[in-house]
Amino acid sequence: MYDDASYYAFVPSAYASEEKAPPTKHRRKTSLLAQPNEGAQANGSLTGGTTTVQGYEEETHGPPKATLSRRAQSYTDFHHAVRAVLRAESASDNQDSKKADEIKDDVEFTEWYQSIEDDLLEATHIDYRQVLLYNGYHDQLKFTESYLESLSSTTSATLEILSSLSQSFGAVEAQTTAFQKQCEDLVAEQHRVTRLADDIGENLQYYSYLEPITRRLNAPGAGNFVRGREFSDMLARLDECLGYMTSHPLQREAATYRSRYRLLLTRGLTLIRVHFVGALRDIAQDVTRRIADRQLNDTTMSALLYAKFRVGASELKETAQEIQKRAIVPEGAEPGAEAEYQSLMNELYTSYSATRGRLVIPLVVKKMADIAQAPSTSKDLVAFARTSIGYVKGVCSDEHELWRDWFEGEDGLYDFLESVCEPLYDHLRPRIIHENQLLKLCELCTLLQTRYMRDQDEELEMVDLNQLDFSTLIQSALEDAQTRLVFRTQAILRDEIENYKPKPEDLDYPTRNKQVTLPGSKHNGPVTSGRKGSVAEISIPKDPVIVEQSDSPSLRYGFDVEATFQGWYPTLRKAIWLLSRIYRLVNSAVFDDLAHEIVHQTTLSLHRASTLIAGRSMTTDAQLFLLKHLLLLKQQIVAFDIEYVTPDVSFDFSGVTNTFYELRDRGGLFDPRNLWRFVGGGLLPRVVENMLDAKVELDGRLRTIINDFTTSAAERMTHPINEKARGKKNFDATIALQKTQELTAKEVPLLRHKLDEYLDDVRTKETLVGAVQNQVVMNYESFYEWFAAGKRATGAKVGKKGKGREDDVWDADTFGDWAEEVFGVRGMGIIGVNGMNGGQSRSQSGSRNVSGSVSRDGSM
Repeated sequence: MYDDASYYAFVPSAYASEEKAPPTKHRRKTSLLAQPNEGAQANGSLTGGTTTVQGYEEETHGPPKATLSRRAQSYTDFHHAVRAVLRAESASDNQDSKKADEIKDDVEFTEWYQSIEDDLLEATHIDYRQVLLYNGYHDQLKFTESYLESLSSTTSATLEILSSLSQSFGAVEAQTTAFQKQCEDLVAEQHRVTRLADDIGENLQYYSYLEPITRRLNAPGAGNFVRGREFSDMLARLDECLGYMTSHPLQREAATYRSRYRLLLTRGLTLIRVHFVGALRDIAQDVTRRIADRQLNDTTMSALLYAKFRVGASELKETAQEIQKRAIVPEGAEPGAEAEYQSLMNELYTSYSATRGRLVIPLVVKKMADIAQAPSTSKDLVAFARTSIGYVKGVCSDEHELWRDWFEGEDGLYDFLESVCEPLYDHLRPRIIHENQLLKLCELCTLLQTRYMRDQDEELEMVDLNQLDFSTLIQSALEDAQTRLVFRTQAILRDEIENYKPKPEDLDYPTRNKQVTLPGSKHNGPVTSGRKGSVAEISIPKDPVIVEQSDSPSLRYGFDVEATFQGWYPTLRKAIWLLSRIYRLVNSAVFDDLAHEIVHQTTLSLHRASTLIAGRSMTTDAQLFLLKHLLLLKQQIVAFDIEYVTPDVSFDFSGVTNTFYELRDRGGLFDPRNLWRFVGGGLLPRVVENMLDAKVELDGRLRTIINDFTTSAAERMTHPINEKARGKKNFDATIALQKTQELTAKEVPLLRHKLDEYLDDVRTKETLVGAVQNQVVMNYESFYEWFAAGKRATGAKVGKKGKGREDDVWDADTFGDWAEEVFGVRGMGIIGVNGMNGGQSRSQSGSRNVSGSVSRDGSM
């Protein structure tokens, strides 16, 4: 508390009384206590003014005046100042003693003594002044003490007053805080009450609409109120009231008001329906009266039928939208549920469709009758369909545009347009049913698919909802045409393929194999290399060819049609003709079923023909006939993209029925021994596959006929060494080998000649020759193994690889090398199932498999 600088300001300053002190003759040194601190740091001594004694004689009635002098900062500071003064006095004494030693005469002594006397006098004055100074300082301290005590007591009283004021302020603050809190609570309560009043007012407004809306809708002439904007606002307000009642079901009368509001909404929408139907009826009556009054041309008729209906369409459309936007199925409804007001919207659709139908359909009926009686379209199905469908499409497009002017969306539109198309179906459907020409049905399907149907194979693009989808309307006509096309295809399949009775000239093979030589082709004789063309060789088209029954020889497809197909069996020709006609004209699944049935029946027909040819000619001719036509059939059906069809599996219970009849006739129906006896003979039903997949069946039959052909050809060449010949007595292996060599050398040219008569593709012929060569070598390997086993059994030696003597039996490798030279197979295609080249004479293991001559799918 006493460290404050103000405490030291009460020390009287020496400068304050310096002006009042009388001048002295002899100035004494200032006391150490009276020296200021400013000079202490400069010379180590305290300097400054002194305080006179007279200054303390005056009576002081207050604190001393403040001065700039200050006391020593610390005791150490004061100690250093005293030591500096003592050192100075000591130096002065030393100087005086030094001067006493230097006295030489009386004058110097007198001066020295005088100086000592002055010093003693001065020291006496200093001591006196110090006593006075100490006394004054003591009095000053006492005065300061009393002043500070009074100041302290005053401060204590002030602190007590301030403390009481602080307590008073705390009490006031607490009261103010409490008052503020009470005010805030009151304000919050005021807000709550205000919100409650607003909520009550807002909730009550949904109940307050009932009476005025009820009076307005039940007032006379309420129907005239439908056209105004206020009517739409009233319906929107009813929607809001219904939504509020639905979302607040716990309110007291919410259910009652909800039912009453719904009745009002139904009443309002019913007024819209009545107004819409009345306006539509007035327009239709006006148009009908004008049409009946006078004969009108097409332009005037179009203006009446369409322009007249567009006059007030926009206003009625907005009115109808009030019903349409409320005819929406609510969320969470069951599948198939109908919107609440959908029936009112359907009444609008029905009324519009009936009104327009009475005006438009009679005109369409009259136009269809005119087209049906026209000379150019009366007998031609395609011409009639093109003209009539074009006219109906134009009418439907106009009706579609007018519908968009009256309604939003297309609900009910296509039902109306189907009624407009009914006159077209009444004329077109009987013509389709009575059409027997397959070509006309194909042209009709092509016309409908290309001009009026959307292509399902193309990428789906953004469909313009404002455009008429006429394919939906013409779909039924296309289905009728496709159904009739399938029926006629099945009839032709049954009559001309399945039940075909071949003529003698159809079975005259190999005479029918004489082909027409194209200009520029040369006959070079039999070919043993795949690098030259065969006799009168004609390339078969790889793409599906439409074979017309009445086509004349032409180069329409880059080759002579008659020359190419004249050697084909009629059922094969008819099958390719049917496939090429119905391809892409019927549904893909239906086409696949038809294609499989056609290929299946064609294959059976070719097998029957091959059997008949075998009875009339050589077996080789029958085999090559079947092989040629199966290859042609396979080559042609590849381009039709026939998908795999699962076989139709069924159970045949005829065996069960026959077995029971047999047991009953024998009288042992209930004999357990008879039951067990006939279990394996027909008591259980048989699993029947009605039809195999066409490709699988065709490939299987190709493998079979190729194996039969190569086996029979090889057997003719190696029958002297076969198993039956080896079983005879006096069998000579050397003679048998010589006969085999002679037969092989003789049969190979005949084999090539036969192949040239039936086949044109060089690679196919070389592949078959190579397959026969492999079979011949395999037969010889079997013979040589038997021969070597017999030699080893008798202890004789078996010759090693090499020809050796000509009269000796060759080993298998030597015979294989000889066979390669005789058969001369070169440049053949790769047709092995395991990637084996047909020209390869032997496999790595030395065994040969004829099934390796065809691919897995039967292709060559």
